[in-house]
Amino acid sequence: MKQFLLAALWGMVLALPAAGQTRRTVFGWQLWPEVQAEVALPTTNDYLLVAVRGQHLTDNNGFSDPNRVLGLDERRLTLGYEHFWNEHWSIGATAAYVSAYNSYALLPEVLLRHRSPVGPLTFGQRLSVERVIPGASGATGRTNARLRVDLEKIVPVSSFSIRPRLSYEATTRVRLLRSNDDPKERTIDFTSLRGEVGVRLSPLLDVTPWVAYQTQYSFGLARYDKDGNEIEPAGRANAVSPVVGIDVRFTFLNGQDAAARKQLPTQH
Repeated sequence: MKQFLLAALWGMVLALPAAGQTRRTVFGWQLWPEVQAEVALPTTNDYLLVAVRGQHLTDNNGFSDPNRVLGLDERRLTLGYEHFWNEHWSIGATAAYVSAYNSYALLPEVLLRHRSPVGPLTFGQRLSVERVIPGASGATGRTNARLRVDLEKIVPVSSFSIRPRLSYEATTRVRLLRSNDDPKERTIDFTSLRGEVGVRLSPLLDVTPWVAYQTQYSFGLARYDKDGNEIEPAGRANAVSPVVGIDVRFTFLNGQDAAARKQLPTQH
């Protein structure tokens, strides 16, 4: 299974097009604050998760947007549960409610996770399948497969510890049947490269600032000037969004020993 997940990720990377073949657009920074409550379940490493996240697009600054709430362009509420078979393998599920621009979507997801030591580091792999259920009438849903790998290390520092970590995620759409009139799609829809330094201030509180480089892959339409002359042909298009975020996690131990419990990073 471990070799399969690595091979799948390598196939996703190979599928990405060369930069010279694409139309590339870079957007402004996005700000993603998130507050989490993690409830440890008795006798196991299993946990329940409640997370609330907002997304602020700096490109929208200066505009009076009636769809913003508390300055946030998008709001997300996530509920999750994860069960650990042993110290290396776990399985779980999440359900997210996303609200933005007078619309909403539901995102149920099931996941499989593997974590193991690689020298002084911990290597993680997370494979999941997610269903996007749009709230707008007439909109069509889609199914996504996500694969994420990461490397991290916990470093004790005086009375607290830090957790430097680097992760890479790729997403592709899952289609069992394709019609001849379906729009052409890229093999990979989305990638995210994220770096972070988590700070464990106490057994009950973690604060994790992070930055990410996210790319959405699609096919762009041809562009024309005012006289109808084509100035740029249709082709592959990459939309790049840099993101800065902070995760604040409160842990409820329910009588568990914090030193014996192996807690995941805040990017669940």
